[in-house]
Amino acid sequence: MSEKENTSEELEDTTGLVSTESRSWSVEPEFIKETSNLLEEVCVGKSSNQICGTYPRNDKFGMYDDTSTLSPGNKSKKDEEQRSKKHDEQTLQFFETITIYDSLQSKSDISQSSPLSITEMAAEYQPFIGFLSHETLETTSSQLSEENQKGLGLESDNFTVNLKAKGLQEFPKDILKSKSVKYLYLDGNQIKNFKGADSGDLLGLEILSLQENGLSSLPPEIQLFHNLRILNVSHNQISHIPKEILQLGNIRQLFLNNNCIENFPSGLKSLGNLEILSLAKNKLRHIPDTLSGLKNLKVLNLEYNQLTIFPKVLCFLPKLISLILTGNLISSLPKEIRELKNLEKLLLDHNKLTFLAVEIFQLLKMKELQLTGNKLEVISHKIENFKELRILILDKNLLKEVPEKISHCVMLEYLSLSCNKLMELPKNIYKLKNLRKLRVNTNNIVRIPEDISHLNNIISLEFSGNIITDIPIEVKNCKKITKVELSYNKIMYFPVGLCALDSLYYLNFNGNYISEIPVDISFSKQLLNLELNKNKLLIFSEHLCSLTNLEYLDLGKNQIRKIPPSISNMVSLQVLILCCNKFEVFPIEVCTLENLQVLDLSINQIQNVPSDICNLKRIQKLNISSNQFMYFPIELCRLQSLEELNISQINGRKLTRLPEELSNLTQLKRLDISDNAIREIPRNIGELRSLVSLNAYNNQISYLPPSFLCLNDLQQLNLSGNNLTALPIGIHNLFSLKEINFDDNPLLRPPMEICKGKQLYTIVHYLQRADQRDEKILEKIFIIVANNITITNFKYLCQKLNLAISETDMSTKSPVSLSERVLQALHKWKTESINLSLTTAALRDQLTRALTMIGAYEIMDKITALKLFTCAIKF
Repeated sequence: MSEKENTSEELEDTTGLVSTESRSWSVEPEFIKETSNLLEEVCVGKSSNQICGTYPRNDKFGMYDDTSTLSPGNKSKKDEEQRSKKHDEQTLQFFETITIYDSLQSKSDISQSSPLSITEMAAEYQPFIGFLSHETLETTSSQLSEENQKGLGLESDNFTVNLKAKGLQEFPKDILKSKSVKYLYLDGNQIKNFKGADSGDLLGLEILSLQENGLSSLPPEIQLFHNLRILNVSHNQISHIPKEILQLGNIRQLFLNNNCIENFPSGLKSLGNLEILSLAKNKLRHIPDTLSGLKNLKVLNLEYNQLTIFPKVLCFLPKLISLILTGNLISSLPKEIRELKNLEKLLLDHNKLTFLAVEIFQLLKMKELQLTGNKLEVISHKIENFKELRILILDKNLLKEVPEKISHCVMLEYLSLSCNKLMELPKNIYKLKNLRKLRVNTNNIVRIPEDISHLNNIISLEFSGNIITDIPIEVKNCKKITKVELSYNKIMYFPVGLCALDSLYYLNFNGNYISEIPVDISFSKQLLNLELNKNKLLIFSEHLCSLTNLEYLDLGKNQIRKIPPSISNMVSLQVLILCCNKFEVFPIEVCTLENLQVLDLSINQIQNVPSDICNLKRIQKLNISSNQFMYFPIELCRLQSLEELNISQINGRKLTRLPEELSNLTQLKRLDISDNAIREIPRNIGELRSLVSLNAYNNQISYLPPSFLCLNDLQQLNLSGNNLTALPIGIHNLFSLKEINFDDNPLLRPPMEICKGKQLYTIVHYLQRADQRDEKILEKIFIIVANNITITNFKYLCQKLNLAISETDMSTKSPVSLSERVLQALHKWKTESINLSLTTAALRDQLTRALTMIGAYEIMDKITALKLFTCAIKF
């Protein structure tokens, strides 16, 4: 078994007590399975702030190790009936595990590390399995994708109908007649009422989702859904909750997030079965006393409203387990909060709290407390009462110390104290034997206590942005550590104690004063990620070359001049950052790294690129900006796998041209050639069919070649600060273009004021009108020429325009008048020129130059008068 697999197993063993709480998820044959499947989607998804147990390991390099699959299986009818009886209790049990984890990756952290791999995040969050954001709750409670239906075999299920984003404007009443529908998903339509629906047909519905329908109010017919258990009308424009909703006596879960609701209706007592109520992101300023009538309410979400006080009525919800009040304006807590005896989770992030009422510490069942972004200066020693507390987040406050009695919170697994004013940790913090993640970024911590070695279960330490000078050797006893963040401190010597940690795979020392790498690092062969950006390294240590499993290495902003040949031993390396060093020659040694995908050599003094670079068969991203190239390195054009190239030169020698061989980079998606002195874009630029983004600002480009209009995938284009005077009318063919910038160009067609709005439609509309106008002007010029030119000048004009005319056309005895012959000749010339991609404006200029050359001054006077007249007309 590999070292990586051993690490994964150890991480999975850290799931502990919290993971066992989530084992009741797959319980309900329809709805709970839907939520489970969607949870799997969420876990594989994009947000690193959402945490769940079924987290596939997919690191930043695309490697995938799926350790979780859902298999609904076929259950007997009797089993289904038993589960159905327990549906409500188990559904709620599932939702009780939901929490908001926005502060887990606080943007205020000073860490400059690269994005964490999925493998890393999976390991990092293993202790907190079962906790999901409220947004996941909302999604999983009502939204079932077609893919999930297929995966669960629900496409032919008579109980479930998914009509998401079908363009519906009326309630699908006919479907209810043909099927025994229980679960109906109508998200993303324009349904405003339920007119025409038979009340008998509506009685069978148990789940109804009407998210994103543009509803300004709930239709009064909502009262007909007597058996409805779950209703989701989030993401609409609902301004009030109608009294008709009070008729839904069987409702268990009600979601009204992201609306414009300002008030509650009276008579809430009739919703006595309600267990989950979510009104996040509305405009609530006041909570009525009648809310206390919801005696079975267990989950209440009121985050991001406009509450200025903690509503006392909330303290009299006897079964409340989870209360979310994040993002309000609450400045204090009432003494009555002590009545919430069953409360396990309280989220009060981003409020105005300056202190905590001591009564809060009488909530003995508290498992999670989040208070990020308040103004707390002190935490009471009564925190010792929180014997069940698992998660405590106090980031972005004004704390100068943490009470010693926090050591009595023996179940604590996650402690985050970042962005405070702490100078030291509690002396007995080592007593928190279950602590797995400790975050103390951006404080004034001077030292890490030696007793930290007693934290046997710790897997992640974060002390970035402090003034720590050294790390105690005793840290080597924390055998389960997988991640250490120590960026932006005052560390001068690489802590050798960390080299004894067999599970350590992520290590960040960015922004310190380390000048040497100890030989001990050679023993850390399990390391995957090492960052030493902005230190004092003079050499690329050969000891680093022993890290055969390392995938990410950042040595940017040091003083390294060369690379040892033994770097070829780093066979797993995929990302290498060497920017802002002292390289005068391209380090040919890196060309031996066959698995390298990302290479950054920007801001050095490199003058050329060796042909050996073609050995980087898997390179995808290359940054060689701000160097001293005398010309564009044509060797780069052999990198068939390259997807992103940055050769901008804001601090380097300016390039004057691009080679036509650039078109060989058929996989190129992003190209940055900004801050050079490039005069023209290669005429075959259109062969870069995959190009999505082009930054070419601050150059000397004066026109766009015709093939430029073949870049059909181009989405972002920045040509500001060039010499463009005209844009091609065919720019409308770039239908994928979303972001454009033509600022600081001497544009005449269209004029700069048209381009300032950076709207492609406006530019195209102008060009189309201008082209029509130019066509009319050119036709009038043709008529002026035809009516006034002599036969001799006609002959000379044809010569200047390279227009072949027969002897008959030139004969004075021709049956066709001279004016008609001239018009025919000019139209022929126009057709031939347009085939050569000349614009109408270019034809007009060419014609007037030819007339001037043959001395047709009278005709030119008439054309000049026409131009003056057309210029006086508003366009």
